[in-house]
Amino acid sequence: MIPLALLPGYAQWGAHLNELLARPEALWIFGPAGSGVSTVTAELAARRGVPWAEVAAEEEALTWLTSHPHGLVAARTAPPGSLDGLVLRLPGLEEDPACIPAILSAMAAEEGLETTLPSALAALPCPGNLRELRNRVLRWKLFGQAPEPETGGPLRLEAEDLATNLHALERFLLHRALRRAYGNRVEASQRLGVSRRQLYLLIRRHGDPVRGEPAAGDLPLRVRKRQPAQNSSPDPEAR
Repeated sequence: MIPLALLPGYAQWGAHLNELLARPEALWIFGPAGSGVSTVTAELAARRGVPWAEVAAEEEALTWLTSHPHGLVAARTAPPGSLDGLVLRLPGLEEDPACIPAILSAMAAEEGLETTLPSALAALPCPGNLRELRNRVLRWKLFGQAPEPETGGPLRLEAEDLATNLHALERFLLHRALRRAYGNRVEASQRLGVSRRQLYLLIRRHGDPVRGEPAAGDLPLRVRKRQPAQNSSPDPEAR
C-alpha cells in the first residue's frame, strides 16, 4: 500500500490530518478514480477506530451514515448539501505531478524492482490515477513495456464539415486509447466504451499505431457522401 504521505495533494490535506482524526463528525472522502480514495478512507477509519464504507450511490451513502454517524465514506462524487459532516477531496495525479516519481519508486519497491525506471513511466497524461501508474510498473516488470508516447500534439480540426471532423476525432481518440492501453485491445475498448467488434472496425478504418497496422482506407458513409465542392474541407483521404 502506498504511504499516505506520498499521495497527491498530501502537502495540503495532510497538514490537517491530526485535526481530521480528532473530529467526531462523519467524514466524506471523494476524488477522481484512482486518486487513493479507498486507501485514505480505510487508513483514517482505522486510526479513528470507526467503520467505513465504499458507496457509489449518494442515497445509499447517506443512509449508511445515518446508522454510522461517526463513520467514513469513500465516494466518487462530492457529497450533497444535506450532508451533516466533514468533506475531504483528494486530487488526481495531474493536479500534483510532482508526487509521481516518489509513488513510482514505492510501487517499484513493492514489486521488487531495483533497476532505474524509464522516465516514460512518469509521463502524463496517465490518465491521472494510481491504478494506471501501477499498471505501468507491472507492464515494465513483466514485459519491459513503456507507454507509447502521445504523438501529434493536440487535435486540430481544420475542416468545415461535421463528417470530416468527426472522422478525425474518431481516429484521434482510437489511437490515444490504444497507446494508453499499450496495444491491449480489451482495455482500449473499455476506455472507449465500445464493443470488441466496434473496436476492430475502428482499427480497420484508422489503423493501430502501437502494433504498426496501417489503415485499410475504409471511410464511413457520412464522409464518402461529403461534397468537397460545397466547402473548403480538405480531402479526408489525404490525412
